[in-house]
Amino acid sequence: MQERYAGKWYRNLTFVQKSTSLRADSSVRSVETWYEAAVLPGRLRIDLGDLAKGNGAIYRNDSVYSVQGGRVLDRRRGRNVLMVLGFDVYGQPPATTLTQLRDERFNLALLRADTLNGKRVYVVGAGPTDSVSNQFWVEADRLLFVRLIQSDSARRRTQDIRFERYVQYGGGWVAEEVRVLVAGRMTFHEEYSNVRVNVTLDENLFVPDKWKTAKHWFKP
Repeated sequence: MQERYAGKWYRNLTFVQKSTSLRADSSVRSVETWYEAAVLPGRLRIDLGDLAKGNGAIYRNDSVYSVQGGRVLDRRRGRNVLMVLGFDVYGQPPATTLTQLRDERFNLALLRADTLNGKRVYVVGAGPTDSVSNQFWVEADRLLFVRLIQSDSARRRTQDIRFERYVQYGGGWVAEEVRVLVAGRMTFHEEYSNVRVNVTLDENLFVPDKWKTAKHWFKP
């Protein structure tokens, strides 16, 4: 994946995300607008809802910061696996990606071929009858990440996350739709708009203590 797009993939991106949460009967629970900015590898900022309220999160390498009212409420160890597989993998050494995935309990010794939506894919982390173990699926043709299955033993829940509707931006790609399924039912739906890559970003956007003072990328 890294070799295919080396020197071509974008170095950063911004987008507006329509986030829809659904109830057990598939009715809409809530719809919110999020504003996201990422620098590859390892940095992601998510502004949740009204920008003036100062709520959101920052991922920096192996740490995640929760922000409310422009102030850091919590800092904990954590990594956004979707960021690693969908974005960072194309902009960092393969050895780094492999270490991160091992840390997230993927069995990298298991590799097989399968199909998804009529396309050939590579599956890493699980055998053909295993729908619970942590695993990721990569489209064989374009070598794009398309599916993550991840189990949370504490919550006794397995999520099936799909990266869909890929659109090319420069030498890289962005999945402009993400669906999160639990037990075959969609529980969360992401739809991206206003996608831009290789833009000028204030470095302070990714400094938690400078959440309020950083120059924001979004212009209404």
